[in-house]
Amino acid sequence: MSISCRKLFLINCAFLGSTAFGSVGFAERAGAQDLDTPALSQPGSATLPSTGSADSIADVKLEKRVQLALHSDPYFYDRHVTVSVENGAVVLQGFVSSEWDLLDAIRIASKAAGDRRVIDNLSIELGGGR
Repeated sequence: MSISCRKLFLINCAFLGSTAFGSVGFAERAGAQDLDTPALSQPGSATLPSTGSADSIADVKLEKRVQLALHSDPYFYDRHVTVSVENGAVVLQGFVSSEWDLLDAIRIASKAAGDRRVIDNLSIELGGGR
């Protein structure tokens, strides 16, 4: 599995940007993603299946938490981004309209995912989506 130089660059920029500016530059925006309350207690959220392993229940909670974080961010348009959890890693799929939005999606998902890995399968479609 090879990763393109561009994606590697964008991932590194997202990590460095969120590290360098996380508490200063994005502090106001990050407040919209304060997710101490689990997503499953939110109105309108999906109910968990009654049978399933603890891992699958945790994956569903993680998926909902990341979806809620992307949707709650006032500056990020999430209509064309889907979230799934595969083998404990958060996977972002779909498209965004700019490199800034791509980095934003990774930053938001990473914050909501905590220590879980975030896999970027997003593409950029200029002028698309809004």
